Amino acid sequence: MISVTKLLGGPSYFGDRLRYDSSSSKQQHGTNTGSGPVVVWNSTKTCNLECIHCYASAKKSKFPGELTTDEAKEMIDDLASFKVPALLISGGEPFVRPDIMDLADYATTKGIRVTFSTNGTMIDDARAKRLKEIGVTYCGISIDGQEANHDKFRAKAGAYKETIKGIRNCRKHDIRVGLRFTLTSQNVNDIDSIFDVVENEGIGRLCIYHLVYSGRGAYLSGIDLPNDQKRIFMDKLIRQVDQWNAAGREIEVMTVDNHADGPFIYLWLLENDPLRAPQAYDLVMRNGGNRTGVAIGAIDSFGFVHPDQFTQHHIVGNIRERKFSEIWTDPHVALLEGLRTRKERLRGRCASCKWLNVCNGNFRARAEGAYSDYWAEDPACYLTQSEIAR
Repeated sequence: MISVTKLLGGPSYFGDRLRYDSSSSKQQHGTNTGSGPVVVWNSTKTCNLECIHCYASAKKSKFPGELTTDEAKEMIDDLASFKVPALLISGGEPFVRPDIMDLADYATTKGIRVTFSTNGTMIDDARAKRLKEIGVTYCGISIDGQEANHDKFRAKAGAYKETIKGIRNCRKHDIRVGLRFTLTSQNVNDIDSIFDVVENEGIGRLCIYHLVYSGRGAYLSGIDLPNDQKRIFMDKLIRQVDQWNAAGREIEVMTVDNHADGPFIYLWLLENDPLRAPQAYDLVMRNGGNRTGVAIGAIDSFGFVHPDQFTQHHIVGNIRERKFSEIWTDPHVALLEGLRTRKERLRGRCASCKWLNVCNGNFRARAEGAYSDYWAEDPACYLTQSEIAR
């Protein structure tokens, strides 16, 4: 994640101490530190929607063989002893799972910070109230653009209105909302409507996601925003964040799943506001880039462990056979070891890029989706050849 707000000189927020500490780029999270990574738990593959860009290929049908309540509690016990900093509960749609509130409650009593990734349509007033009582302080809720476009992406008429209700119920019970927007060529022109929702609904965080070619998203690489238009979009986003910062609006803006954004913001400042550029450069150099298999890992609803939530076809173990903490710290797990020494494996533009220490090769899932080569260059890097030349 790249904090556009922070790089532009705005205020700091909770996650910035993990992203921009002086030791962030050296953190190994579980390989030799005694503490685990942030864990994404795709708690169920069932969803009440069937979104066209779903990385998990979720469906409305039920899936046999998912972790039981007791198995999920054993997983949580292990994550707590492994000192994971956060558990992000996702899906499918996590609130489809009947025991999810009890499991979230169990995790918070174990000292784990619990957040949810949800489409928001199932967060009624009672559920929002319970989330607050449990100690859940944050929900990431997705909107894909204006109402008609959102409903198209979500494959359900009325989904937009239901999501807005979910956002309002969270806000009513003082649960921080992160509005999530996945950028594509089909909704890029809706970004002003997203800015309006953030302002009108009092939302404190906006996360712009770059499309990752996995799950159903693998078949949608053709709707990814062309790289030259990504630059235009980022220019617009930077100017909007500057306006919010100047007005004193407490809106944290993040971009997710494309670490080219960090160097781009620095280069933008170098051209447009050179006095701010050195601080941005310092922060960018601290971050360490993509942390798949290092500072983030994933467990799916069947107990399989993956390097991150976007590489569910790559399995490194199963928690029914041995604990997540044991899998994560095993030096003989080839893919994890490869990700932790990835610089020597990368090919194409990534291998020779002068920003390699900053982005760490960007997203391997997207490279594999485009080229059938896990170590190929990331096709979504929009920096020019002159910008990456050593």
